[in-house]
Amino acid sequence: MEKKVLLSAKEVEVQFQVRSRVLTAIRRVSLDLLEDETIAIVGESGSGKSVFTKTFTGMLDTNGKVTHGEILFEGEDLLKIKNDQGWEKIRGKKIATVFQDPMTSLNPVKTIGSQISEVIIKHQGKSKEEAKKMAVELMERVGIANAAERYDEYPFMYSGGMRQRIVIAIALACRPKILICDEPTTALDVTIQAQIVQLIKDLSQEYGFTTVYITHDLGVVANVADKVAVMYAGQIVEYGTVEEIFYDPRHPYTWGLLSSLPQLGIKGEDLYAIPGTPPSLFDVIQGDAFAPRNPYAMKIDFEEEPPMFQISETHFAKTWLLDPRAPKVEPPKAIRNLHERILQMIRPEGGYYGGE
Repeated sequence: MEKKVLLSAKEVEVQFQVRSRVLTAIRRVSLDLLEDETIAIVGESGSGKSVFTKTFTGMLDTNGKVTHGEILFEGEDLLKIKNDQGWEKIRGKKIATVFQDPMTSLNPVKTIGSQISEVIIKHQGKSKEEAKKMAVELMERVGIANAAERYDEYPFMYSGGMRQRIVIAIALACRPKILICDEPTTALDVTIQAQIVQLIKDLSQEYGFTTVYITHDLGVVANVADKVAVMYAGQIVEYGTVEEIFYDPRHPYTWGLLSSLPQLGIKGEDLYAIPGTPPSLFDVIQGDAFAPRNPYAMKIDFEEEPPMFQISETHFAKTWLLDPRAPKVEPPKAIRNLHERILQMIRPEGGYYGGE
């Protein structure tokens, strides 16, 4: 059965005014989020992953604005919401976010329990007693032992992993339809990372929300995602199912990301690194933004921006290598036959060997 589109972003452009200059952080990006699906948005720092998803909740910095496009959610264009009162009906309640540093999301002078309870009271209209009971249940559900006793403790009394579990509990207190996880495991050690990833995966199956992972850790992606969007220089350059992206990648940038996976490194050999640096988004980009770093670049890559070529019903890539007139190029040797090596990253019990 075909899944329903929950949110549809179309041709979204985001610009920031930085002193007297304009930085175009998102360059005409389109993406559909489907119900009960997990999509991972991957790419280097500065590729636009977080900025793009902030447009879903109206959380751009004050010097940023959406200058083109629309974001349709439940029959409404979210970009037409102009004030906090309008966003309050969406932000948290229907589209919630888990950030990478839980201490920036938690109030250090309020107890853990009260922070969960106040969200339940505000968004679900429950009494104090009902909210406390629900808060304790949520704490238990996200793996906090002795939740009733720990309800009145403060954030500094919790470990980093426990604080991240509380942030997830607060996000779930609103029963959102979409949960955005912005690098939710970056500040945690590898063992705790695996636990948090598995927790979000289990909760998404239990509560049926759509999950958006923003990450650069492809170990996370291999284990949890249904679909993957690869971002570079403010654009989605490849999109497909997790199997298509890992086992049949078509964009040279995706090849580079996969080739540089630490988890797939071979002992005694240098780990691959993508040469060069991303382009400045203050400048108008001529041709393919990845061309200067692309060892397979052709003359046209420096002259014309490639269209998004369709490879299958679910797989698209924005590269001139897919043009019928382009020479046939094989992916790098390092990422051929990835299947068995990817499986070695994934633990039998459903965790993954991740890490920075």
